Amino acid sequence: MVLAGRYLLTPMFQIIAMTGAREVMIAAALLVVLGSAAAMQAAGLSMAMGAFLSGVMLAESSYRHELEADIEPFRGLLLALFFMAVGLSLDIHVILDNVLFIIPAVLVFMIVKTGVIYALCRIWGSSHNDAVQIAFLLPQGGEFAFVLFTTAAAAGLFEASTASVLIACVTLSMALTPLGSTLSRRLLHGEKREELAEDFEGAGADVLMIGFSRFGQIASQILLAGGTSVTVIDDSPERIRQAANFGFRIYFGDGTRRDVLVSSGIERAKIVAICTQKRDTTDRIVDLVRSEFPSAKLYVRSYDRIHSLALRDKEVAYELRETLESGLLFGQRTLEALGMSENDAHEISKDIRRRDEERLQIQAVEGIRAGREMLFNSPVQPVHPEPLIKPKRAPVQEEPAGATVSVGKW
Repeated sequence: MVLAGRYLLTPMFQIIAMTGAREVMIAAALLVVLGSAAAMQAAGLSMAMGAFLSGVMLAESSYRHELEADIEPFRGLLLALFFMAVGLSLDIHVILDNVLFIIPAVLVFMIVKTGVIYALCRIWGSSHNDAVQIAFLLPQGGEFAFVLFTTAAAAGLFEASTASVLIACVTLSMALTPLGSTLSRRLLHGEKREELAEDFEGAGADVLMIGFSRFGQIASQILLAGGTSVTVIDDSPERIRQAANFGFRIYFGDGTRRDVLVSSGIERAKIVAICTQKRDTTDRIVDLVRSEFPSAKLYVRSYDRIHSLALRDKEVAYELRETLESGLLFGQRTLEALGMSENDAHEISKDIRRRDEERLQIQAVEGIRAGREMLFNSPVQPVHPEPLIKPKRAPVQEEPAGATVSVGKW
C-alpha cells in the first residue's frame, strides 16, 4: 500500500484527469478507499485501518485539492451516516448501569486531553486563541476506539461489557464536543474574528487579486487606471468595509480554498495577483493554484529574498519583494537631497536593481550566500573587546631582563 500510494496513485489520476470526466475521478477515489480497505481485511487487519491509510495516500496526492472539491457534496452525508451508526451502537442500559463511572471518566479524559493538546500547541508556536480552539475541538475519543475496543473484546483481552462501557465513554465525548467548542469562545483573548457571507455575484475579471492590504491597494490603482477589470478577494471584514467607503467592491473569501477561487472567477482570469501579507498564506495559495489551475499566470508579492528564490523555484510568472522598489526610491531621493543630480541618482538606482537581479540568479544556483562580492558595504574596523570593569591586578608578564613592564588594558 505504501508503494502504491507513492508510485501508482499520481500516474493513475494524471490519466484520469486527461479525460476531463469528473465522475471518473470520484469513482477512482472510491475505488482506492474500498480497495485498500478490502486489502487490509484480506491481510487480517481492520477495514477501517485500510480506509484510513487510503485517506492518507489521497491527501498526499498532487490531486488532493481536486479530490477534496469532488467529494465535498458527499462529506456531510457520509459524516451524518457515520454518527448515526455511532448513536445506534450506543447501549443506553450500559450507560444507566455504569453512570457513576462513565460521567467522571468522560470528564477526566476530556479535560486531560484538552490540557495536553493546548500545551503541545503552545510549545510548537501556536497563539493562545489558536491553541484553545484546537484543544476544545479535539478532546473527544477517536473513531478508532470503536475498532480497537471491539477487536480487543473479540480477542479476549477484556470482557464485552468492558468494551461497551468504553465505547459509551467515547460516544459521549463526541456528543459533548460541540458544547466544549462553544465554551472555548469564552477563553479567547482579544477581538474575535468576524465572518461575512460569501457572495461572488458579478465576480470574474481579467485580473483576480487575492489580498487587499497596502500593497494590493496600490497595485490595484495602477490596474484600474489602465482600464483593466479586477476582481479582489480578501478575508478581512474590516478591510472590506473600509474599501467600500471608497467605492471599492471587495469580495469576502479565503484564497486558500479551491471553491472560493473558482467562484471568484479564476478560470476566466488572465492573471492571478497574489498580494497577501503572510508568507505561509502566499505559499499555500501558490501551491493550490499551481496544482489546480496550472495554466494560470501568477504574479506574486514576495516577503523577502529567500521567499523570492522559493517562488522562482515554483515557476511563478513574476515576483516582487514588497520593500524593494520603495527602498530603492528612498535611497535615490536621499542622494538627491545630499546634492547629487537626479540623473546620477537614477543611474545608481538602476545599477543596484541590476545587481540585485544578478545576485538572485546566482543565489538560485549556488545558495543564499553567493554573490556577496556584488554588495556595496562600508569597511569594517576591527573590534577589540574590553572588560566592563578594570582588573584589580595586572597580569604578570615575563619580560627580558632590564625591560620596563607596562600595565595596559586587557
